[in-house]
Amino acid sequence: MENNDYTERQIEIMEAAALRIDKFGIQELTIKNLSADLKLSEAALYRHFKGKTEILLGLLTYFIVEMNVRIATILEGEGEKESSEILREIFTSQLNTFVENPSIVSVIFSEGIFTFNKRLSDKVNSMMALMNNNINSLVTRGQEEGVYGKLLGADSITTIVMGSMKMVVLKWKLSGNKSDLVKDGKKILNGLIKMLSK
Repeated sequence: MENNDYTERQIEIMEAAALRIDKFGIQELTIKNLSADLKLSEAALYRHFKGKTEILLGLLTYFIVEMNVRIATILEGEGEKESSEILREIFTSQLNTFVENPSIVSVIFSEGIFTFNKRLSDKVNSMMALMNNNINSLVTRGQEEGVYGKLLGADSITTIVMGSMKMVVLKWKLSGNKSDLVKDGKKILNGLIKMLSK
């Protein structure tokens, strides 16, 4: 699926849903509330999405497609770059996207949304797998090039890197988006890369 598969109205609805979750929490995302936010009738909203789950699936799919394009663009231009430089570019891109669209963080990191809905949890898992596979590949490449040590396997290093970045994002979110996410993320990632380097 490509992001141009969504109509302008569908994108508007998904963005409004993300803003509502960010501002009031997932429990306040109802078709009634969303319709009021958009000044649409509930019937009009239902013409674009079958319900709340479809809106959330659309929002996550939209973000995954956009993320995939960003990462692919970075990887296409890797040339002679070291794996650590590409890793920095991927995370900087991701962090900048969160700064530009802070409401998406509330959706992605709202575990309560996905716990009891297999379709939503599968979608979040596919997003995590996309990032995990790319990071794992870069770590493996770095180990093969002798940039990173082999004390830990690539899977363990990938988990540490992704977990650290998640903590930076959550800390930023809990600060009310007041801290410098990109600066803090770069600082943590640079520290991790130093620890992993031979």
